[in-house]
This record gives sequence, structure tokens and C-alpha cells, in this order.
Amino acid sequence: MKLDGRVNLVRTLPYALQQILAMFVTNLVPIWTIGTMSQPALTHSQLLSLAQSAMVIAGIATFIQATPIWKIGANLPIFMGVSFTFVIPLASIASKYGYGAVIGSVIVGGAFEGILGLTAKYWKKMISPIVSATVVTGIGLSLLSVAARNFGGGYVEDFGSVPNLTIGSVTFAVSILWSVLTRGRKRQLSILIGLIAGYITALMFGKVDFSEMNGIGIFALPKILPFKPVFRSDAILSVCIIYVVSATETLGDASALVSGALHREVSSEEVRGALSADGFGSMLGGFFGVPPVTSYSENVGLTILTKVINKNVARVGAAILVICGLFPPIAAFMQTIPSAVMGGILLVVLGQILVSGFQMISETGFTARNKLIVALSLAIGIGFTASTEAGIWENFPVLLRSIFEQNVIAIIFVIAFLLNLILPQNLDD
Repeated sequence: MKLDGRVNLVRTLPYALQQILAMFVTNLVPIWTIGTMSQPALTHSQLLSLAQSAMVIAGIATFIQATPIWKIGANLPIFMGVSFTFVIPLASIASKYGYGAVIGSVIVGGAFEGILGLTAKYWKKMISPIVSATVVTGIGLSLLSVAARNFGGGYVEDFGSVPNLTIGSVTFAVSILWSVLTRGRKRQLSILIGLIAGYITALMFGKVDFSEMNGIGIFALPKILPFKPVFRSDAILSVCIIYVVSATETLGDASALVSGALHREVSSEEVRGALSADGFGSMLGGFFGVPPVTSYSENVGLTILTKVINKNVARVGAAILVICGLFPPIAAFMQTIPSAVMGGILLVVLGQILVSGFQMISETGFTARNKLIVALSLAIGIGFTASTEAGIWENFPVLLRSIFEQNVIAIIFVIAFLLNLILPQNLDD
């Protein structure tokens, strides 16, 4: 499917559903993490309400990315969801000041990133192709553990059990076999077929939990300002810094999408639109109590894998997200997909991001300068954020720890950016 190709709803729906299933559960996890750490902790009904709002906001932001409003939106099929990058700083803010401070910092920080995006043409040249390529590679490497964790069943007592590994393996194997044995449009549905096979296998093992579907209302509208915003300068400052990191991830995702699926370099207009939608979409979400939204690397990997880069797919996917947000039973059913099923799919999908990073590095050239930038950035970023080496941050200031301690992409970007500025261009000579 071409980027601007006209595709009818019947053909588009399976591809859109495939994209939504790949990111649906991930879109909700940050809310539960931040909400349960808030003081006072959010109630179950409050968390459900925020989850519904998150789906609506993710749908709106996805639609804007595919259908720009003025200069806001990349004009690309970029799927948006609640960002994991903000979980640690926002959980800290929520536990210290309450959830109202989360809303206040998200609204102000979203406006900050939105303005940063609109002014991208003035600073984009500072981020050279090798920096973008390094960030994309870092994103791919950092997500591999996510795939493995889900493959084993997620954060459960029977992690790595035979049933979980069997479910993940069936999902993985069916998806690969479908891709190998079919041709044309059928091949592009390999992820959806794998999901269905994995779900059936999970049912056979009794691993599908329908309890969350009990007592759910049929229809629900998002609540505007469910908590009174609280504006704390220290919280806003720390969140604005994380928004810069989020912008880097979105830039990396957009670069990977365009390079891997369209085989060209991302344009300044696409960067401007992607980042401004990221920021202003997050600001909008803040008014509904939703943590910041950002581009989802899982969906970028899926697009590169299937080669289905069509904006109508994103628009239909956005509509599905909004419908799920307005009709809780649909969302509750999608949440019954076990983590092991998602793990089997993520193993197939997330590796595509890493390969795209390698490809981008190759296109910039394996010069001594480029190799040094990539090597040091990845070594420091991955090494310093490994859970076994967390103690290395003990003597750093609290602000730096909150930004970098568990954020591999932030470190990779900063190191790559600084090295690109410092190292001489004639290093090979």
C-alpha cells in the first residue's frame, strides 16, 4: 500500500486492527504504574476512567499525525500511545505532590515540546544523520528485553513457564510461517494471524482472564480535568527535560519509518509535524488526566516489516482507538490478550527497529568518526542503564538521576549529540 493510496475500509481494517493490537496493552500500562504510586493512590474506577481517556487521546494524536492540522502532524502513519519515558519522573511527582501535579507538568511540558517541534527547522541540522541512526539503533536494542519479558508471560509468578513459552512460540511460529508460505496482501497480515493463533493457544491453556470485563458500562465519555492541575516549578522543569528526550525518540521513530518503509531521509517538515503533534497531543491529553503520548516504536517496526505504509490505515486505527475509549467492553476484551502472545509478536516486530538502525548507520558510512560516535554512545547508554549497574548513579545529582538512570535513549542521544559536535570532521585523515 502506498503512503497516499486510496484503500477501501474492508481492505484497510485488518491492517489497522493489526497495528492496534500490537500497541493496545502497552498504551495503558504507564497509567496504572503512575496512578498506583500517586499519593493518595488513584482508585480502580479512576484508573479505568484515565485508561479510557488515554485511548481516545492516542486515537486523536494518531489521526493528527496522518492528517495534519496546519503544521501539526507529520503526514505519516505514525501510531501514538502513552509514553513509558515519563513513567519514572511522573511517578515520583505523583508520589510527592499528588496526581494534580502530574497534570500540570504534562500540560506545560506538552506546550513546550509542541513549540520545540514547530521551530524544528532552526535546530534540526544540529542532529546529523549519524546521531539519528544511533538513536534508532539504541531504541531497537532497548526494546529487545521488552519482547523477552512479554514472551515469558510478563511480570507474573509463572514467568518463563512451559505454558507461557508455548503460547509465545506458537504466536511467533505461526506469524513466521504465514509470512513464508503466503504472498502479496495475505503476507502482510502475518502479525494478525499470529495473534489469533496465540490467543487460541492461550485459551486452551486457560491463560485468558475475562474477569476485567465484569460490571463494565457500555458507554463512557472522557472526563475533562478529572483532577485539579497543580503547577510546581521543579516538576515542570524535570518533565520539560524529559519531553526533549521524548522528542528524540519521536525523531528516531520517524527517521526509522521513512528510511525503512519509504527508503529516504525524513524531511524537516515531517520532523516539525511529528514533534509538534507529539507535544500538543500530550498537552491535550493532560487536560484529560492522561500522561504524555508519543510515537510507538512497536508500530514503526510493524510498518517496516509489512511494508504497509498507508495513512488510511493509521486513520482507521485511530478510529478504533477512539471507539475503544468510548465503549469500555471493546477495550476490556482487547486487554484479555496475554503478555505471552504479545511477546511472540514483539520478537518479530521489534527487531525491525534494530535492523533499520543498522541500515541507517550503513548509509551514513562506516568512517572512523561515525564508528566512534556509535560505539561510545551505545556502550555508555546501554552499560550505564543496565539494572546490574544501577549503583553507578548513586553520587549523581537527583535531577540527573531522574532523567538518565533508567533512560537508555536519553544517554545515547546526549552522548551522540555531544560527540558529533566535539569530534573533528577530518578524524579519518
